[in-house]
Amino acid sequence: MESTPIKTLSVSDARTKLDAGDAVFLDIRDPDSYVQDHIPGAIHISDANVAEYVATTDKAKTHIVYCYHGITSQSGAAYFQAQGFADVYSMDGGFCAWEE
Repeated sequence: MESTPIKTLSVSDARTKLDAGDAVFLDIRDPDSYVQDHIPGAIHISDANVAEYVATTDKAKTHIVYCYHGITSQSGAAYFQAQGFADVYSMDGGFCAWEE
């Protein structure tokens, strides 16, 4: 069984989606980093709350997963895709690129 490739999104395209309110941003960094700073409106996802999020959210909405540098978020995006989320992206460069 082939896996579907993970879609990626540039920071510029992510900002456009944020400004338009067209996506849910999922921050998968550690809790302290999230508290210190995050993309406005982003939801912090961790092992503690991921199952509840998957069970209760609208999987048809566009979701953008980000981490520190855009590496771990690819695995995160693959996880959400495997859970039946219809439109999931990993943000290229992660939060470090967002801040630049």
